[in-house]
Amino acid sequence: MYHFMLVFIVTLFSCYGCSGNDYTIIAGNTMGTSYHIKIFSRSFNNVSRLKNKINQRLDEINQSMSTYIGESEISRFNRSRASGEKNYISDDFFNVMKIAEKIYHITDGAWDGTVKPLVHLWGFDDSTITGSVPEQKSIEKALLKTGFNKIEVSEKKFIVKNEAQVTLDLASIAKGYAVDQIGQVIKNHGISDFIVEIGGEVYASGFKKNDKKWQIGINTPEKNAGFEKVYKKISLINKALATSGDYRQFFETKGIRYSHVINPRTGYPVSNGVVSVSILADECILADGLATAVMVMGMEKGLELINSLDGVECLIIIREDDGSFSDYATSGFITS
Repeated sequence: MYHFMLVFIVTLFSCYGCSGNDYTIIAGNTMGTSYHIKIFSRSFNNVSRLKNKINQRLDEINQSMSTYIGESEISRFNRSRASGEKNYISDDFFNVMKIAEKIYHITDGAWDGTVKPLVHLWGFDDSTITGSVPEQKSIEKALLKTGFNKIEVSEKKFIVKNEAQVTLDLASIAKGYAVDQIGQVIKNHGISDFIVEIGGEVYASGFKKNDKKWQIGINTPEKNAGFEKVYKKISLINKALATSGDYRQFFETKGIRYSHVINPRTGYPVSNGVVSVSILADECILADGLATAVMVMGMEKGLELINSLDGVECLIIIREDDGSFSDYATSGFITS
């Protein structure tokens, strides 16, 4: 779906794959990216068993929603051209689709899990960005293939295409869902103090050593900024944090800058000055989707939406005309 760069600096993982007296670190690869987990515990010693459980859970989620696995549930759904057919789905797929439906409605379509045809048309689903602006007719044709409202999500755990050509790509919320699920796996092992990161999306539970809060750095929103370059830091406890940005994938032509973040309602890249959005929420899947949506909505409407949601906070970074940055945060998003 949308293509996001890793805009977090997770400064917590200094010895991947090792164990110590106070911390255990587990790391691996998933969803085309990497994951890192840091556990604070002086008594935990069953690292191998926990890692196996984590990898098993990640495999289950991938088999459900990875568009890169040909026989995943989502791939089979996308190949189908049968309008009106009931597609019964797993609990994972159903859980994500229900949250996706919620995010689509509360953002008035600013987040849309069917936008991939537009991303493809603009050339942002390839490692080599072509830098070509599509014709209006091509955009209009692609828009006919999009619209999350063209998919019915039934409480009986099936989904239905009401438009045969519509397809799903849940990449912008699947990592967040995986973070939440891995957090639950760790809690099921009786562990309460840990932090999980998958591809830059984070959930922190409890505390680290000496009852200190986990701390995350938000990357400076510049194309060539190293991941050690931190714009602001935020402390987390029992919260998720997700960030979206437009400053690493874009092209310019005839003096106009085209972002990889596509407005699903117009078919065009956004141009509202927002370069980075960080969302704080109880669930990483919600934070993940809202970060995308606020990028599309812009600063004013984005702040209005987040202020209307209980337990959700945000930081929006704007690039000014002179190249400097300004940021706007809700009252509960406290940075240093």
